[in-house]
Amino acid sequence: MLVFAKIKSVKQKISSLKKETSVGFVPTMGALHEGHLSLIKHAKSENDYVAVSIFVNPTQFDKKEDLVNYPKTMDSDLEMLKSVGCDLVFIPSAAEIYANNIQSQLFKFDGLEHQMEGKHRKGHFDGVGTIVKKLFEIVTPTKSYFGEKDFQQLQIIKKMVELYQVPVQIIGCDIYREKDGLAMSSRNVRLTKEHRKVAPFIYKTIKEAKNKFGTKNASDIMQWVEQEFEKQPLLELEYFEIASEKTLETIGIKQPGEKYRAFIAVLAGEIRLIDNISL
Repeated sequence: MLVFAKIKSVKQKISSLKKETSVGFVPTMGALHEGHLSLIKHAKSENDYVAVSIFVNPTQFDKKEDLVNYPKTMDSDLEMLKSVGCDLVFIPSAAEIYANNIQSQLFKFDGLEHQMEGKHRKGHFDGVGTIVKKLFEIVTPTKSYFGEKDFQQLQIIKKMVELYQVPVQIIGCDIYREKDGLAMSSRNVRLTKEHRKVAPFIYKTIKEAKNKFGTKNASDIMQWVEQEFEKQPLLELEYFEIASEKTLETIGIKQPGEKYRAFIAVLAGEIRLIDNISL
């Protein structure tokens, strides 16, 4: 497994591969878990060569303390990547990526950026678009893999690739969960024991919301979810929305043939957890 910190080294290695070599790419911020490994295994099953990046991107954090406190587990990350047969790991510094100009490009993603996370995390998707576009230019992958836990991010990256005509296929992969249903996230390690104990309530609630979707209208379900979270003093509901998978706009009247998804964001103490489920 090759480990590079410089853009030039990555570009040289990728360009040295045979022309017909397919490259699968998984961008990460490190603190890897089984969910990340599932993306890498998926990439390995479909490509000749697999590259992974580990970079905690400063431009996508709307709160400085979240950036500072983001878990960093480089040694174990590299061990895990080795164990699943990753070929190349790119671990750049912020200076390598941004030089002396750590700021985001401003994007328009056909309105996808204004929904849900966009309302609550100012500038977040500009930061995501900036780093992913830069990484695609460096790695030039055939396919790139993203988890559906960040479903809005997945749709935005698909839109960016379409708008900027980036020659890469974006593959969305299923959410990986702990045994108790909590969606796997690098932030889970920062939960207190008490918050970790109640965190599975998030998935339990959106599963029940899914069951209600056939018989109840969206506003009734949203009201029910709010009431359920009022019974949970350790969890603060930031938002629950039922939205179109395509436009991410909150549902008005259910349209035949349209795919919908329930999205949720919850504060467990200082840790913000998100999840979603297909309806």
